[in-house]
Amino acid sequence: MTLDSHDHNTDRPLVPAAQPEGYPAGYPAGQTPGAPLAGPVAPRTNTLSIVSLVTGFFCSIAAVITGHLALGQIKRSGEAGKSLAIAGLILGYLGIAATAVGVLLIVLFAATLGAFFSSVSGTTSSVIAGSGQVGAAHLDDGYLEVGKGSILVDLYVDPMCPYCGQFEIANGDTLAALVDTDSITLRLHSLTFLDQASQGTAYSSRASAALTCEAAINPDSTLDYLAALYANQPAEGTSGLTDDELVALSSGDDSIADCVTDGEYVAWSQQNTDDALTGPIEGADISSIQGTPTVLVDGSQYLGPIDDPQALTEFIVGAAS
Repeated sequence: MTLDSHDHNTDRPLVPAAQPEGYPAGYPAGQTPGAPLAGPVAPRTNTLSIVSLVTGFFCSIAAVITGHLALGQIKRSGEAGKSLAIAGLILGYLGIAATAVGVLLIVLFAATLGAFFSSVSGTTSSVIAGSGQVGAAHLDDGYLEVGKGSILVDLYVDPMCPYCGQFEIANGDTLAALVDTDSITLRLHSLTFLDQASQGTAYSSRASAALTCEAAINPDSTLDYLAALYANQPAEGTSGLTDDELVALSSGDDSIADCVTDGEYVAWSQQNTDDALTGPIEGADISSIQGTPTVLVDGSQYLGPIDDPQALTEFIVGAAS
């Protein structure tokens, strides 16, 4: 049996059902004229996935949190945006990792810096020791004083200064004799500016502090200790004497070992150096100390040869006339 295009009951040809008036030709029945044809609808993009991606550039924690929330919502709802959420998570975790590395580097830097200052404090006291007068050490005034003469002689030296060593060898006995006869009052200013020339051991500071320990504990041996420092003077650029060797130079009755090893007068010596180099020098004809050795006699600077005791003696005696 074959089918044809006729209605066998009526023997009339089949025709399509008429569409309502106003429908465009070929427009599907049931669709409103002018409306878009029905078709598949793209899923909505998850809002949190967008938030995760955006915050990944400036707030890592927020990117990670919203990224995980977005993935959970997408899994339940079928929304789009999974790739955005994953990108936000990657940015977030990279940001957190970078922050962690930065914090670690800062902590390591701080620890290294702390260790450095701790090691420095081992050789430089952070507190200026004492006040008033201890033995021959006049702590408030910043010098060591021996003798009771009417002529005031201020001597500025550095334990590592080679010219100071030459000055001591040439003039030390002369000054000691003038002190013993009460012809002069000698004020010693042991400076520390050559710390940089001792391979990091701060020798000038340690030696100046050791001299101060001797002056405070064994005042009568102050000039003997100064002479011993220069008799055993290390060369510039070396590490200098050890603390034990500095202690061994003392000829006094009482031990200076604890004072030296504790660095009791290191900060005090360094402060005196700052004061001398920046000035003013009270009662002197110079504003600050420019080098060592420097000798002031009643405030007037001696400019003669450093290795001529006769010239120095004449300058000192001339100050009394």
